[in-house]
Formats: sequence, structure tokens, C-alpha cells
Amino acid sequence: MSVTAVQELLSGGYRSLLTAMSAPYCATMRVLSVIIFLTALVLPAGHASASPTINIFAEELQMLRTRAAQGNALAQNNLGLLYDLGDGVSRDYAVARQWYEKAAAQNHAAAQFNLGLLYANGHGVPQDYAMAREWYEKAAAQGRANALYALGEMYAHGQGVSQDFAKARQWYEKAAAQGSADARGWFEKAAAQGNTNAQFYLGSLYEKGDGVPQNYAEATKWYEKAAARGDARAQFSLGLRYAQGYSVPQDFAKARQWYEKATAQSYAGAQYKLGQLYQFALGVPQNYAEATKWYEKAAAQGDAEALFSLGLMFAIGNGVPQDDVRAYMWWSLAVAHSTDNKQKSTATQRDGALTRRMTPAQIAEAQRLAQQCEAQGLKGC
Repeated sequence: MSVTAVQELLSGGYRSLLTAMSAPYCATMRVLSVIIFLTALVLPAGHASASPTINIFAEELQMLRTRAAQGNALAQNNLGLLYDLGDGVSRDYAVARQWYEKAAAQNHAAAQFNLGLLYANGHGVPQDYAMAREWYEKAAAQGRANALYALGEMYAHGQGVSQDFAKARQWYEKAAAQGSADARGWFEKAAAQGNTNAQFYLGSLYEKGDGVPQNYAEATKWYEKAAARGDARAQFSLGLRYAQGYSVPQDFAKARQWYEKATAQSYAGAQYKLGQLYQFALGVPQNYAEATKWYEKAAAQGDAEALFSLGLMFAIGNGVPQDDVRAYMWWSLAVAHSTDNKQKSTATQRDGALTRRMTPAQIAEAQRLAQQCEAQGLKGC
């Protein structure tokens, strides 16, 4: 393989090269591609790597050394990997660590993860789970799926940390969302054994297409399993699916049933959605009093959508006496409990026609009421 080809490989241009090269060159490129993708390898602590053979040519190895010496982080990591695996060079964990450290100092996530593996396995260094966790966390902060999974493993097995299945699950969730098949496998096993959290999260993976092909039917299946075991999040998600007709026929009556199960556990999102059903007569007779009741319950938990809806009802007199002061109060609370674009749009709504038709005294009173409501924890407003 030409020097130019290796240079392009190291700069990240190997995908286009694969299609442009002849078959013999493609074969060599595939070999070197293994070097890059081995940085995604996950090895549980205490296990040696199943070292694949990488038949690297002398010219390629020299180019790798040159680029690594010039400070190329990818080359440094890949050269460290060759020494780590003992392919094309004599295995030398100390040299591997040196190259990993150089790449990791440039914030190279794969090198950070590989350093974590060295410390977790005690390869060339005393086994040190604290150091392993430190390097895994650096890689995880960059979204490295195998580092996220490795942290989950540490908490699941109590490696250098107190065994904590709740924290393990949190790391597995993050890994699965980044496409980790290992983490998804953990959820699948736990879900099959009746773990409610795993069932719900597996449903959300299929719904969003995180690490798996998006599949609404599969999402519904796992939500139903979790909902049957009393998971309010799953019950709410099923309510949404029936209300919107995702993978199931649209059915507001069933949506209401699932929302009601979730509201029995004071799930704010379900309280808000139940209020919507009554306000807009979706599967139930229109009932503004019921709508207001459920919006207020959700608002008391800081649900921004419910706070906004209450403001809108008072602004236009929809089922309640029209009251600009209370509309301003609710919208001010909605602004305080919203973020980003929703916060901006709510502030624009409040500060537009509503504010223009209010007197300074009315605005001051609305602001006072909003402050009082916050002080009361959004209850009894």
C-alpha cells in the first residue's frame, strides 16, 4: 500500500479509499481498518484480548511510527494498540501505555478507554480500578459507548466501587443510547427476567431508534410489559401511543385509561395529557372543570405545559372567567419552568397582546401572585 494511502487512512479518509482502490489494496485497507475499529473493543476486567492477527507491512508500520512521533493522536493510539495486542511488533504493555497516554493527553477518547483497560486488567501496570474508572470516565464524557458500558460493568460487579445496580443501570442506559450492543443485551436479559426498569428502557430504545432500528411495535410490547407491572412511565408512554396512533389504532378511550393509571401515581405528564383530553373533548365529553383540575395537579409539580395551558385558558376565558392577571401569572410561572425555545415562545406570548392590554398595576399584581405561588411550591395558586 502506498505511503499516500496510509496518510489518508490516518486522516480519516479510508472509507472513500476503500471504494476507489483495487481489490488487493482494499484487502490491505481492511486490515488496517481493523486497527482503528479495535479501539471500540470492550474487554471485561480480568480477560485477555482475543487478539486478531493484523499483518501490517513494514512500510505501513514505519508510517504509523512517523505520524505518531509527529503528534497524530489517532496514529499514537493505533501504535499503542499494536503493542497492546502484540501484532506486527512484540507485545509490550509499557510501550502501549506510553502511546496511549500521548493520545489521551490530546483528549483522544479511544486512547482514554484503552488506558482504562490496561489498568482494569493489570496489563503492564498494577491492577488499579480507580485509575481504570478515571480513564473510562474521561472517554465516557465524550460519549464513548464502550467506556459507558465498562463503567456499568464496574458498578454491576463491584470492581473498585461499591456494588450498585442502580448506577450500573444508569451507565448501561447511556451506553445503549450510544448504540452499545453489549448494553442493549444487558437490558434484553434483564427485561426478559421481568426487570421493570429494563422493560421500560428497552421500549424507549425501540421507540427512539437508539442503537436499534426504530420499531414502534416492539416499543409497545415492552411498554405493555412494564406498564402491567405498574411502571408509570410506561403507562404514560402507552397513553401517548394510543392518543397519537403509533403502531396501534388511535383510541382516546384507551389513552385515557393508561393516563389514569399513571395519574394514580401522580405522574405529571399524564395529568397534563388527561387535562387535554377533557379540554378538547378527545374521547370524553368536554369538561373544562376536569381539564382545569388536571392541569393544576400537573402545574403543582412544575409541568411547564400545564402552566402554559392554564395561562391560555385564563387569557381567552376558555372554561374559566377571562382574567388577564391570572393569565400573566400562569405564563410567568411557565417561563420560569421552561427552557430554551419553549421558554422564549412562552415569554413572547406573555409579553405580546396580553401585556399590551394590561395596566402597570395589573402586571405588578400578576408578578406578585407568581412570586407568591412559587413560594407556596406551586400549590394552592
